[in-house]
Amino acid sequence: MSNRLYNIFKQQKKILNVYFTAGYPKLEATIPIMESLATHGADIIELGMPYSDPLADGPIIQASSTIALENGMSIEKLFEQLAGFRENHLLQNTGIILMGYMNPILQFGFEAFCERASSVGIDGLILPDLPEYEFEEMYGAIIKKYGLDFIFLITPETSEQRVRKLDALSSGFLYAVSSSATTGSATNKAFVTAYLQRLAAYKLNNPILVGFGIKDKDSFTMAAEYTHGAIIGSAFIQALGSGKDINEVVPAFLKPIIS
Repeated sequence: MSNRLYNIFKQQKKILNVYFTAGYPKLEATIPIMESLATHGADIIELGMPYSDPLADGPIIQASSTIALENGMSIEKLFEQLAGFRENHLLQNTGIILMGYMNPILQFGFEAFCERASSVGIDGLILPDLPEYEFEEMYGAIIKKYGLDFIFLITPETSEQRVRKLDALSSGFLYAVSSSATTGSATNKAFVTAYLQRLAAYKLNNPILVGFGIKDKDSFTMAAEYTHGAIIGSAFIQALGSGKDINEVVPAFLKPIIS
């Protein structure tokens, strides 16, 4: 685990990870949104790299990806925007994760991508369509070479044996998907609670953050009861799409959750 993520999870608090799509709602909004999130209580920021076929994402994030691509966002453009962001005192201690899909990264060049991500100050990667076997055989060594954490996703259907295997391969944290649906989907409280209790009983090596369907204080509190915190994505993307000023939207969204 990177020192930055280690220090974040060492805090005696529930961790809030906020996802948004880079280049949405405007191409140059990425850094201002990151600054505002860090200022108003986000511990980790998960930057989505827009892709034309984001299979794990629901309609809200898919729509934001489409707009971001139309705005001109690309992996190269994102790295240009991120250059020097760690010099910003607001973002020095915030965990920054890149979330995306393999196809555009392979087109960019996998090792070149990891090298650039590391050089700008990224802490880790979430790549839902990178298979476990290919991670072990090929890509994991490259990710490790550049000091990046890699976060695997687990679902309620993931067997204990596989959860433990993915826990052993992951660093940073494990992303516990609260349902087998796409991001933004509603979740069944009793089902999710039983699932998270089961994960807690495994006493895994990595911290666990819960995602999918987390949208407000109640759902954040429920998800964090048996884990280290939660990830909010679709609900925040919706808020960003309101057309209001970022410096109004972000505190209005986060304050009720962390208060």
